[in-house]
Amino acid sequence: MSVGLSRVAVRLPGGTEPVDDVLARIGCGAMERKMFSRIYGLRDSPVLARGERMEDLLAAAGHGALAGTTASLVLYGHTLHMAQHDLGGDFPDRLRDRLGLHGSRFFGLSHVNCVSVLRGVEYARRYLHRPGAGPDEQVLLLGGDQGSISDVARYIKGTTVSGDGAVGVLVNRAGGTDGTGGTHGATVPQRYRCLAAAGARDARFHRNLRMTAEELAAFGRACSDLVADTVRRAAEASGGSAERLDWVMPHFSNRMFWRSFSRTTGIPADRICLDLLPERGHNFGGDALMALEHADTAGRLRPGDRCVLVAIGQGAYVQSLVVEVLAERDEGAQP
Repeated sequence: MSVGLSRVAVRLPGGTEPVDDVLARIGCGAMERKMFSRIYGLRDSPVLARGERMEDLLAAAGHGALAGTTASLVLYGHTLHMAQHDLGGDFPDRLRDRLGLHGSRFFGLSHVNCVSVLRGVEYARRYLHRPGAGPDEQVLLLGGDQGSISDVARYIKGTTVSGDGAVGVLVNRAGGTDGTGGTHGATVPQRYRCLAAAGARDARFHRNLRMTAEELAAFGRACSDLVADTVRRAAEASGGSAERLDWVMPHFSNRMFWRSFSRTTGIPADRICLDLLPERGHNFGGDALMALEHADTAGRLRPGDRCVLVAIGQGAYVQSLVVEVLAERDEGAQP
């Protein structure tokens, strides 16, 4: 893919709400509530505290990813329609001003639901390799939705509950050829090299949250097959196999889905990074990047490790992206 990613910047709101409270409020029965907690492993959901705005989280994630540099393009992947009172209207101009990116272009990526953020890496790659692109150009990729704005929007029947949060990451094509993640001075050093990606869709499930019980059951089975297939294809395109992947950075739907994935693919469950699931639940398109950031911060990743990032969207859409962990560059070393 000839691009790399910086370290991921994650910004969370100040509030937390028990998943069980959300389920009780929308009228879920005792059986489903027990399943969400005991079988699915969902406990808490991050929510904006009083006075917080989703725009503030996105701006903070953008600043964290930029790390004092700049970007010629901003891509914002989101699942929900932007609320007019918050992220609508002149939101792109406000965010560019806050990030100091006054001359940069800004586009939203949507209508593929929770796949939008990982799909943004492919659009960034195309942009960075367009005719006339500068070698030091960067794309700022942002993701995040305010699930707490609507219980209807945040609850996916029999599957998960979504919360609030934002992620930011820089995509660039400079450096990284020596395996150290080094770049030119105008860009942020790469932490991950993108090796391959694979996507899939199944338009039978275009009714999304309006699906019948039968369609919802079929959707779950189809997503299981699509995820296994895209992970396999992405792994093979990267020159390896699914079984040789070091880590899976998952879409935080629920624990049961990924146990089934482990049985289907033969990838051991302890390679699937679900640590954050109880305390974060589902965070729309940011899940896999949050899992990657958490595993890296916790010291679990080593140079040369191959990680597959997975996103699943209502619709149905699936995206898998294989990245290789690069060695950290010693900032005091001579180029």
